[in-house]
Amino acid sequence: MELSEPELIRQSWRVVNSSPLEHGTVLFSRLFTLEPSLLPLFQYNGRQFSSPEDCLSSPEFLDHIRKVMLVIDAAVTNMEDLSSLEEYLAGLGRKHRVVGVRLSSFSTVGESLLYMLEKCLGPDFTPATKAAWSQLYGAVVQAMSRGWGGE
Repeated sequence: MELSEPELIRQSWRVVNSSPLEHGTVLFSRLFTLEPSLLPLFQYNGRQFSSPEDCLSSPEFLDHIRKVMLVIDAAVTNMEDLSSLEEYLAGLGRKHRVVGVRLSSFSTVGESLLYMLEKCLGPDFTPATKAAWSQLYGAVVQAMSRGWGGE
């Protein structure tokens, strides 16, 4: 029997969330490979990173990875009532806009998320699991995009 979309997401997230920093690093490593122009947006204490590896090993960026994984966890936990996160996600969108992230970059983030899930889950990353995560991510981006206003 095929699992429901929410259960596919929950089941796969339990695996990923067992080591969020490791899997989040895979996500961001892929993101910087696909869209290197995002690297300069990450600056801490005026420090510009010279390479993705430099960024991915900094304590400040590791903290960012943890926060991103917590947001994903909140989306998974509240997936059947994402509207409860609507204002929070719109505010997160505004914060990303202010630092120079383009709304179009969230497509690359989505690709990076799916890549990380595939690497983590291996053969358990089925087409149904991919479709379920794509739908959840699309809903999160839609809520975050409210932070861009009319872009």
